[in-house]
Amino acid sequence: MTRALLAAAFAAALNVSAGSAQVDLPRARPEEVELASAPLAGIADAVNGVIRNGGISGAVVGVARDGRIAYLESFGVQDATTRAPMTDRSLFRVYSMTKAVTAVAAMMLQEEGRFRLTDPASMYIPALADVVVLQPDGSTRAPARPITVEDLFLHTSGFSHRTSPEYREAHVRARDMTLDQMIGNMVRVPLRFDPGSQYLYSESSTVLGRLVEIWSGRPLDEFFEERIFGPLGMSETSFWVEPERVERLATVHSPSEGGSLRAVEMEEIPFTVRAPLLEGAVGLVSTVPDFLRFAEMLANGGELGGVRILRASTVDAMTRNGLSAAIMSNRRGGTGWALANVSVLVDPAPNSGARAGEYRWDGSAGTEFWVDPVSGTTLVTMWQSQPANPDQLRQRITAAVREAIQP
Repeated sequence: MTRALLAAAFAAALNVSAGSAQVDLPRARPEEVELASAPLAGIADAVNGVIRNGGISGAVVGVARDGRIAYLESFGVQDATTRAPMTDRSLFRVYSMTKAVTAVAAMMLQEEGRFRLTDPASMYIPALADVVVLQPDGSTRAPARPITVEDLFLHTSGFSHRTSPEYREAHVRARDMTLDQMIGNMVRVPLRFDPGSQYLYSESSTVLGRLVEIWSGRPLDEFFEERIFGPLGMSETSFWVEPERVERLATVHSPSEGGSLRAVEMEEIPFTVRAPLLEGAVGLVSTVPDFLRFAEMLANGGELGGVRILRASTVDAMTRNGLSAAIMSNRRGGTGWALANVSVLVDPAPNSGARAGEYRWDGSAGTEFWVDPVSGTTLVTMWQSQPANPDQLRQRITAAVREAIQP
């Protein structure tokens, strides 16, 4: 079934209008979903202040609870030169928020019995049996144990990040490669440590995306579309921006010496081109209303609008800290990491207003989603900037949402 038909069918099932391509969650006044209006109203001051100070050109912020949108506002412009206004239909490169979608896809297949978390990943990608570990003296050795599928979820594999010096020097990643080519390049660079012994945020999710293809027999983009985006009505989320949607793609900006914003391109092959590389780590483009649907599905235990993506027990397991006590002893900030490819709050700081169990993740161009599973509240913020979080804007918005949550 095509994207348009899937979105239309889902809209009909929810009895909402399909007058536009995007299918939004129902709207509610904040108090109707037990959120206080005043703290949410303060979000505008925070965002507009950063716009005035030249940190970002514009933003979209959405807050939902119990399957309804309580706050959805757009600020500023998509592009500092054209002055095209930012809207809730603006498209954003979500970069590492893609990881959570890949994790959901993989766990759907785990529910179907396609793999076990304890399986060596080399059962499915034989080249992973050839990895070696870098030692302090520069020599290499065989790893103490194989990389497991769980290591790929938890970033305990020993792989490095795409921006690391060793991966840049080896030209591990480019968007004109295939997934198999990139993984082959990764295998040729030594692991940073023995699998399972440490946490290092890495390209593990890209390997996991390749495993989704192997387990399902489908290309990653097709699996996402058929099993997640279509059923959830996420009609604006994809690996590239077609010509008819380009005018809605927000520009990435960085501050210039004169205080104005300048456009920057983060990729040699932009997201307006259908690149060969389908990355489970960083590849997607989306909108705030679309990603609110994804976040609300997680907050609601794997189901949205009568469409079940995952079992509630699976979502519960995916959003708990999965790092060992030994690894956690070396982490700061009271956060762990979960199978859902999200940072999960284990030990909130006193008087922070935060609650244990909150989970979130962000993207390197200025996007983030956050879920409080206790209250069922979700937050999605999107702008496009380098640096990604000027004036700690993400934290300020999250604090306002925490304040708005009523017991």
